[in-house]
Amino acid sequence: MTKAAVSTKEAILNSAILLFNTKGYDGTSIRDISKRANVNPANISYYFHSKQGLLEACLVYFFEHYLKYMEEEVNSIQYDNRKECLKKAIYKILVFQGKNHFLSRLVWREISIDSQIIREITSSYLMKERYLLKRLLEEEEETHPMIYFKIIQLKSMITMPFLNSQYLREVLHIFPQEKYFIEKYYRVLEEWIENIDTEKKKGATTRISVP
Repeated sequence: MTKAAVSTKEAILNSAILLFNTKGYDGTSIRDISKRANVNPANISYYFHSKQGLLEACLVYFFEHYLKYMEEEVNSIQYDNRKECLKKAIYKILVFQGKNHFLSRLVWREISIDSQIIREITSSYLMKERYLLKRLLEEEEETHPMIYFKIIQLKSMITMPFLNSQYLREVLHIFPQEKYFIEKYYRVLEEWIENIDTEKKKGATTRISVP
């Protein structure tokens, strides 16, 4: 692919990410994207076939990188402390999302809507994510019953700042794409990782009665 072709493709993708964020997937047309990218609509059909193809390209790009960082650290568990591997994976993911905050918001928002299109594209990625998070969180081969609750917690902490970036900016005056935020927020997650206990424990669990 020539440099001009790469440049055109990137312009289309970046325009789609921005417009899908601001106008929504359904509210964005091929004409809107081509106008924003300053390209002929035929170029979009050539590189991505359709608007759905564009959305799929956005999701694939995101998850290929997002899961790569987890997979790298899962492969390092045999050489390094499991918690240290988890920390490294989380830091890489936060940096990636900070650099691609519009894309991150788009991906997590579309997944939360749970449309048929999104389900078809992301189901295999999300299953792989579950497997990798289990490997990073659980030492024993046998799955601990609480592991899924820890995955919920961790996944929420990873996604919340980027999914709800407008809330962070307007209410908390925090900008999740800034390096300062990434570094400070990582320290919070690092502390959480240090305090999680993935080992099976015997003993009673305190239950709170809800009236």
